[in-house]
Amino acid sequence: MLRILAAFFAALGLAYGLGSIAATQFVLQEVVALGPTVPWSLRLQTTLQDFAGLAASYLPLLAVAFALGLPAAAGLARLVPAARFVWYLTAGFAAVLALHLIMKAVLGVSGIAATRSLDGLLVQGAAGAAGGALFHALTAGRRPGAPRGA
Repeated sequence: MLRILAAFFAALGLAYGLGSIAATQFVLQEVVALGPTVPWSLRLQTTLQDFAGLAASYLPLLAVAFALGLPAAAGLARLVPAARFVWYLTAGFAAVLALHLIMKAVLGVSGIAATRSLDGLLVQGAAGAAGGALFHALTAGRRPGAPRGA
């Protein structure tokens, strides 16, 4: 159980980290499109500030999305074990995509500015997919009760 929890938080951390970094860079790219240059030092500073600032809002929402998506993948992996990696990758992607689409439909706002564009939405989904893939990798060992070598 501890291994599953550790894998969950590692996957969540990866998805959050990648999603936060991508969200910041999408916004900064919109600023650059308006004309001003954004030096790398400012990009780094802004990225770190967003990483810390989004932890109070985006991180818990991602946790809920993963808490719903990853168990669904586990259930599907029991039905089709050969596709276990695909289930977790897809679950991470779909969970994050669903999070943003539901927030937009229910609240009428995009909680993460980058998700206003299809590219930004897909990149957030890719961050979720990376988290799902990491969860798969960290939990893909010997199953409890399985004989050694299985």
